[in-house]
Amino acid sequence: MFRSVNPATGDQIATYPELTAAEVESRIAKAAATYRIWRNKPIAERAALLERLAEQYDANSERLATMAVEEMGKTFKSALAEVQKCAGAFRYYARNGAAMLEPKIIATANGGSAEMRYLPMGTVLAIMPWNFPYWQAVRFLAPTILAGNVGLLKHASIVQGVAGLMEEMVIAAGAPDGLFQNLAIKSDKVAAIIADPRIVAVTLTGSEGAGRAVAGQAGHALKKVVLELGGSDPFIVMPSADLDAAVKQAVTARIQNSGQSCICGKRMIVHADVYDAFRQKFSAAMQAVKAGDPTDPATDMGPLSSLEQRDTVLEQLTVAKAAGATLLFGGEALPGKGAYMSAGILVDVPFESDLMAEEIFGPIAMLFKAEGIDDAIRIANAIPYGLGSSVWTNDSAEQERFVRDIEAGMTAINQVLASTPEAPFGGIKASGHGRELGSHGLHEFMNLKTVMRAG
Repeated sequence: MFRSVNPATGDQIATYPELTAAEVESRIAKAAATYRIWRNKPIAERAALLERLAEQYDANSERLATMAVEEMGKTFKSALAEVQKCAGAFRYYARNGAAMLEPKIIATANGGSAEMRYLPMGTVLAIMPWNFPYWQAVRFLAPTILAGNVGLLKHASIVQGVAGLMEEMVIAAGAPDGLFQNLAIKSDKVAAIIADPRIVAVTLTGSEGAGRAVAGQAGHALKKVVLELGGSDPFIVMPSADLDAAVKQAVTARIQNSGQSCICGKRMIVHADVYDAFRQKFSAAMQAVKAGDPTDPATDMGPLSSLEQRDTVLEQLTVAKAAGATLLFGGEALPGKGAYMSAGILVDVPFESDLMAEEIFGPIAMLFKAEGIDDAIRIANAIPYGLGSSVWTNDSAEQERFVRDIEAGMTAINQVLASTPEAPFGGIKASGHGRELGSHGLHEFMNLKTVMRAG
């Protein structure tokens, strides 16, 4: 049984039954049968379904957003923006995907040719988290549909209402039965599904531990896998930067989604020449953050996704302080039934502390002073993760140096890093491998078939 609890109030919203083994088997069988039909549908027909899905998300945007607010606590305005972003992704692949799937022909040395075609593979299992419950899943769903594959979603246990609505939207858009199905199962059932020969690939967004487990299971079964495992992204500020803009976006990075975002900067690395000014401005702005009712438009930050998640962050702060870090302010549980906490800043975090190898999934920033560009890069790379990064400098030589030397899958210059349907998304090191979004995300779970022809 799954319980859906509103983290703003602590009240139970609904319960959802876990699928039985027979129900899981039925859904996998249905997916396999649907794939045999869907794979042969013209690309234009697949694209038309994506257009209809976008219309469904637009027409039901407030209903969809409200469910996300109630199940994991994000503000209504951010939930609505997430739903609208999903509609945009469906339209992006509907209108641009056909060109990405065009065969490519090259001449070969023997006078013949080699044609490269992208062909569907089968049923893809997606294991998705709760922090962006629609967007994370749509990043997999939109390219899956266009590719001619079918999808099974194992969503996070606390957002089963969202998962059910996503399945409902696909059905309402006129998709064939079995094209996309929610698997309401617990994590201990995942390994058997990955091993099932009808599953051809796995995509996971989640913790490093979950990634290692799924990667091992997929590797044993010789299945393709894409992993997005989060990170502790550097947010680097150099003397030439617009300091006020950097401070404003640093606050956004730490309180967006109550700090529960994989790619928003968590480690603020500031050049010594502007460190004191940044610290003063950043501290004042973080202390002014208003945490409260996520349905109130005046609220800056809602609760964390659950009391358990808040307790995890509070424990991380306790361990960090014991290791020598200083909490300047904030980082406290707020009174009331909800999973609220105040935004805060940590300084003097030792490099050997556990926190340097962990991701804080809450509204806490770590602030570091860098003596120069070499030192900033050293601090940025001194962790196991390599998902994203944000650098603030108007010096073009410094920009190129950061792009070249920061160990990350993505770097944003003078802006907060954000995912967009057009651009590949993913990381390196302990942040995972493979890419979502863009043409790369479409091609990840397709068979790149080479067709050789004589001259």
